Amino acid sequence: MVQFTNFLVKLDNIVWGVPLMVLILLGGILLTVRLGILQVRRLPLALKWMVKNEEGGDGEVTSFAALCTALSATIGTGNIVGVATAVCAGGPGALFWMLVAAFFGMATKYAEGVLAVKYRVVAEDGHSLGGPFYYIEKGMGSKWKWLAKLFAFFGVMVGLLGIGTITQVNGIVNALKNFFDPNENHMVHVPVIGDYSIVIIIGAIVVSACVALVLIGGIKRISNVAQVVVPFMAIIYVFFCVVLLVTNASLIPDAIKVIVKGAFNPSAVTGGIVGTFIVAMQMGVARGIFSNEAGLGSAPIAAAAAKTNEPVRQGLVSMTGTFIDTIVICTMTGLSIVMTSAWQVEGLEGVQVTTYAFQKGLPFPAQISSFVLMICLVFFAFTTILGWDYYSERCLEYLVGGQKKSIMVYRWLYILVVFIGPFLTVSAVWTIADIANGLMAIPNMIAIFALSGVVVKETKDFFDRHNNKMM
Repeated sequence: MVQFTNFLVKLDNIVWGVPLMVLILLGGILLTVRLGILQVRRLPLALKWMVKNEEGGDGEVTSFAALCTALSATIGTGNIVGVATAVCAGGPGALFWMLVAAFFGMATKYAEGVLAVKYRVVAEDGHSLGGPFYYIEKGMGSKWKWLAKLFAFFGVMVGLLGIGTITQVNGIVNALKNFFDPNENHMVHVPVIGDYSIVIIIGAIVVSACVALVLIGGIKRISNVAQVVVPFMAIIYVFFCVVLLVTNASLIPDAIKVIVKGAFNPSAVTGGIVGTFIVAMQMGVARGIFSNEAGLGSAPIAAAAAKTNEPVRQGLVSMTGTFIDTIVICTMTGLSIVMTSAWQVEGLEGVQVTTYAFQKGLPFPAQISSFVLMICLVFFAFTTILGWDYYSERCLEYLVGGQKKSIMVYRWLYILVVFIGPFLTVSAVWTIADIANGLMAIPNMIAIFALSGVVVKETKDFFDRHNNKMM
């Protein structure tokens, strides 16, 4: 097992090396320049359209429902566990690079939304299907169909073995265990795999059952659940983060200084534990992509289902997902961790770091703070499981030509992996998720570069037609 883990770490370092980080950041920088910093100039309009649906648009679900479906897949363990992992491994400076990646990632997410709607297709039963596999095939030409299939294959793997299942359910059951059975006083022997807390076993069963009940209903049921759960839980989490920041406001300036200084000279704030800014950058960018998925190519799969006739409009709505996920929620989590020095407490990892920050920083009893964080993480991760099933099923649908039997078999396999996910090691889980992330991003970013001119033209044409109406 140790050799396998070491192999995964080496592979992860290759996949998420400097070349991929540069590819993703350069894509966002290129689009930011070519679109005239659209993510800043058009953000107010994007936030307005986020909750104002287009009338008479074609598609399966409203733009807001499509956004919530995308957010259900992005607002998850990355916001709570991923930020803590990045700060602990890369120092506070990792948060700075996470925000830099998110700023440019907003332009990337915008482009993905535009291309998803422009090149989407309608299946025989009337449902919309789109995403990188179609804007690669239809936008770049049929000779690139192999690249589209490569993306779809990685998309299935990411959903099944990465972001969608193992990582999320691990976050859920460990959050439950840390709250209800932190000292592991209630252990049960599971044949073949070993001894586990009864909370983990019950959690695995309940989560799997709830996932099955929702997934049977397809995109409409997933979006209906997402529209209720995502905004509600995001508001609760942001509220408690704001309370923490306000009650410890005097610590914010110093925390910001530590974050900025740690971005370029990590050893100065970590005591030499993290020595170079490359490590801080790598952790920040990797966890940032894991959290908001800009450049990954997942969100456009949901965007393609939106009821809209305007690719640019949906691109702007999609862009707000990265803003909400990383620039708002991840920043609050990161500041909480740095302000309370939770990242420096020995023996803590993952959700335990954020839990410590909430317990120390919030003006409530420790049990209440822990309970709030546990509930938020459980629901965030649960909706991520749902969203990524939709993404990976659409990828599989593209690969198998819409064979419903194959998709149904995959759906039950997905539920099975959710069930066994808690019994896999955390370090291996995060490493596998990182590798799958990177492999999925490569075909998508190639398409983003190749079709950036299409995005710019669509944007110019749209605002030339609509500027007077929006004044």
